[in-house]
Amino acid sequence: MRQKVPDKKKALSIIEAAKRDMKFTLTLEVTEASGSTIIRNIYECFRMLGDAILVARGIDANDHVMPINELLKLSVETTRPILAIGSLRQLRHNINYYGYLPKMSEIVDAISIADGCFDAILDVICEEIK
Repeated sequence: MRQKVPDKKKALSIIEAAKRDMKFTLTLEVTEASGSTIIRNIYECFRMLGDAILVARGIDANDHVMPINELLKLSVETTRPILAIGSLRQLRHNINYYGYLPKMSEIVDAISIADGCFDAILDVICEEIK
């Protein structure tokens, strides 16, 4: 972890990119062939939100763990437990590094996590940054 100058403008830019990517990802047809891409993209959008928090605070993360942990610390009401985002990290890791092919139930669950958490987290982060 390195301290940097807080950059709210960059943080807001990261948030906008995460919103665009999530919106697109949720339009993809849900199949076993698209499952890996959907899960990776959903995870990446959450990671970007965590990264936006850190950038706004002037912290440069060394890995994916810090941004995700920042999300888990948020006080936010969601329809899915916010801790479920951590399971996305492990699933994405297995897909990327072990060639894991996610089951349809895992793909649907990832979409459910996105539907249940993303917008609420996004709102809290935008309020914090502004």
